[in-house]
Amino acid sequence: MSVLISPRRRWVGRIISGLAVLFLTFDSFIKFTTVAPVTDSFVRLGFPVSIAPVIGTIELICLATYVFSGTSILGAILLTGYLGGAIVTHLRVGDPLFSHTVFPMYVAALIWGGLYLRDARLRILVSRRAFAALA
Repeated sequence: MSVLISPRRRWVGRIISGLAVLFLTFDSFIKFTTVAPVTDSFVRLGFPVSIAPVIGTIELICLATYVFSGTSILGAILLTGYLGGAIVTHLRVGDPLFSHTVFPMYVAALIWGGLYLRDARLRILVSRRAFAALA
């Protein structure tokens, strides 16, 4: 089964993916700094500030896996797990629902939506025919 992706759809997917990549790149690199927003949020979330670079490194590894087309689906899965941890962390401390707790879901939607538009392998994987074959 072959799926052709139009150049327009591929570019829209790249732009959507690019938005997620830009945000996550900024988010990971800021964890290597000691600016007040980072230290304050780590303290408020109950994490030692000393692990911020470790979390930033994990995020960068997941992001690098997503950016390379050969491993982009694996990267999306890894980033989904990373963002799921962020959701649970915000739930645990009682952060506001839509601005903090669910925000990682918005980023995950950009990750998967952009990938769906630009990667034929994912489109095949989640096609109706593939699900019909499982039934």
